Amino acid sequence: MFALFEDAGKFLAGRVMSEAESSMQIELDSGKRVKVKSANVLLKFDKPSPAELMADGQRLAQEIDLDLAWEFAPETEFGFADLARDYFDVKATLSQQAGALFRLFEAPHYFRRMGRGQFKKAPADIVKAALLGIERKKQIAAQIEEWATELAAGRCPAPIAEQIYRILFRPDKNGPEYKALVEAARRSQKAPLDLLKDAGAITSPYQFHWKRFLFEHFPKGTGFPALSAPAIKDELPLASVRAFSIDDSATTEIDDALSVQGLGTGTVVFGVHIAAPGLAIQPDSPVDKVARDRFSTVYMPGWKLTMLPDEVVQAYTLIEGRDCPAVSIYLTLDEATLEITGRETRLERVPIAANLRHDKLDKVITDATLTGAEPADYDFAPELAFAYRLARDLKAKREVVRGKPETFNRPDYNFRLECNGDHEPDGSEQVSIGVRQRGAALDLIVAEAMILANSSWGAYLAECGVPGIYRSQASLAPGIKVRMGTKPAPHAGMGVSQYTWATSPLRRYVDLVNQWQIIACARHGRTAALVAPFKPKDAQLFSIISGFDAAYSAYNGFQSGIERYWTLRYLKQQGITELTASVMKEGLVRADDLPLVFRALGCEQLPRHAHVKVRITGLDELTLDVHASLIERLDTNDAAQDAGDAEEDEEPSGVLTLAIDVNAEDAAGAPSEPAPPGAA
Repeated sequence: MFALFEDAGKFLAGRVMSEAESSMQIELDSGKRVKVKSANVLLKFDKPSPAELMADGQRLAQEIDLDLAWEFAPETEFGFADLARDYFDVKATLSQQAGALFRLFEAPHYFRRMGRGQFKKAPADIVKAALLGIERKKQIAAQIEEWATELAAGRCPAPIAEQIYRILFRPDKNGPEYKALVEAARRSQKAPLDLLKDAGAITSPYQFHWKRFLFEHFPKGTGFPALSAPAIKDELPLASVRAFSIDDSATTEIDDALSVQGLGTGTVVFGVHIAAPGLAIQPDSPVDKVARDRFSTVYMPGWKLTMLPDEVVQAYTLIEGRDCPAVSIYLTLDEATLEITGRETRLERVPIAANLRHDKLDKVITDATLTGAEPADYDFAPELAFAYRLARDLKAKREVVRGKPETFNRPDYNFRLECNGDHEPDGSEQVSIGVRQRGAALDLIVAEAMILANSSWGAYLAECGVPGIYRSQASLAPGIKVRMGTKPAPHAGMGVSQYTWATSPLRRYVDLVNQWQIIACARHGRTAALVAPFKPKDAQLFSIISGFDAAYSAYNGFQSGIERYWTLRYLKQQGITELTASVMKEGLVRADDLPLVFRALGCEQLPRHAHVKVRITGLDELTLDVHASLIERLDTNDAAQDAGDAEEDEEPSGVLTLAIDVNAEDAAGAPSEPAPPGAA
């Protein structure tokens, strides 16, 4: 005797070896024996053979018209044998009964499964909706097939071209566009990125990088809503200083200025003056919501996306010739020893006498002129000389706390795009890359003044019991990163007891938040905690920290990647095929005269700091890959071993990681420092 039974949604048939009250032991054609509950056995028969019954049943099942079967089926619950007798013949054969069973089971949109071999036909509206769904799936499958064929043939369908960023980086894996690309990549044996490029969907590598960034971080566009700058209602006293700022010529968000009073008297008052949008912009106001949505200005060669609209920025920026509202900190110092004897924060209007531009003055205002070794024929010469002397003293004291000196072995690089004007770059511009050694005199003055102000204001907030957003680093040990929190803690990298960001409120949202807290302290002193916008353990502060950290990291990553793009453009435009470089580790090398880290074949076994010449064999502006090989080593073994190791190795940071499963590529980009305080 044979039996047909159901096992986990599958129908099997075999010879009955033994039968008990509630179960059977059945041997399949494969020789495997299975124990089957009697309730799962749907048919018992002596002939035909199990294999014949299954084959005939599958064949007859495909001949059953589901619409006709649905019409024949009773309204009440019925068995598959009942339907076979109604559809085929009153004396339906075992094969016909099996065919009815298989057909009913595979059509749940027509017939609901009610139990072992029992069914009930679905309501007409359910059947209609199911059939429409099935038809839609067929149409989608046909569309996927059509798109995949086009892509494999080198043509990109418009619906896929319109969604390439979503498909590559944030795909809906059930979407037909994604499935078509995956299928085309499988057929053509190409990576999705190469496939799209060959199909004409990616025509400009620069636009690809730029629009990908906008897709991820500015999905609603880069424009601002209609906003006006709130007026500052405070009656602010006028400071008796002549303040000056130091920035790049292209800087429009001038956040900070300096002043020096009392030279020659033995007691000098050094002032750091910060633009005060926090006196006008209030938390949760329309302007605040825009700033919090962006968190920071985004910098890139030839362009930037400001945190605030330009009309708002210009209302508070420290423009020369204007008495500008500012949050100022005055530090009283002994002129001879530079010991700080007093600190005071004021809300005031500050006369801005000049906006100095370091790109125009770096060759004029030098270490020699600031120290008196050469004549100083420029405005604010005495004030700048004192500020430089103070900056060097502050740096030396911080280095004592750090436990080791700060070194600036690598230069900064300035990217200039020609013929750009005020228009957004399109990637075809001629690019020039200038070198500017870190630690230049004017840079040092600004950097140390801002560190002093940020550290002092961090202590001021703590004294008043007001929370702020702090940056801390537990130690200089490898792997110990800078963290953000709401309580003061030492910053080992800076060599200070606490450190906030409060000197760029027009460019960074955390600086604006800290400025609100500092303003509350300046107005209310030790009772400021009662009225400050953010109270201790305020959940909003932690939310701001989290959002800012993510956005700032993403913006810096994009800046690094797009600078790498322009570096590759520079190599092509200048026809550069050979570079000198220093080995970092495991085949990574760093170019001597360009901001470029890449792998070079043949350098894998060379020691760190070995000096080499490499040949550029290929550049890919889309993946930002540099292909290079070793030409020759330029130094001796001893020279490489004796080279300094002040800076940690840096792996190239990937800027193109696809979120697609088929042949996803992870291209290497080069890291760079975030935009300096005076960046355009």
